Amino acid sequence: MTDPEYLDRAEAALAAIESSCDRINDTTDADIDNQRVGGMVTITFRNGSQLIVNLQKPLHEIWLAARSGGYHYRHDGQAWVDTKSGEELFGQLSREASAQSGLPLRFTSS
Repeated sequence: MTDPEYLDRAEAALAAIESSCDRINDTTDADIDNQRVGGMVTITFRNGSQLIVNLQKPLHEIWLAARSGGYHYRHDGQAWVDTKSGEELFGQLSREASAQSGLPLRFTSS
């Protein structure tokens, strides 16, 4: 993947995360806050816990930091997939957000 292809796909993923946060706030009582600074989105939950999603441009990866640990995702041509487990980014993000918020939350790529 070229640098421009990576940036297009990675920026689309961050935009989808932001859109998911807006949808979650409109349709649930989760009251999550998301803040984007450059290539990083910080999601803060009512209980003060956070998820941090950031771009790792030199590696062409997206990283997720959660209470359960850190995850590294590369685009496989179809989706952002964890380099160790093969887990898809938005599925993992949904599980981590649900665990940290105590509510069933769903993040989607579109």
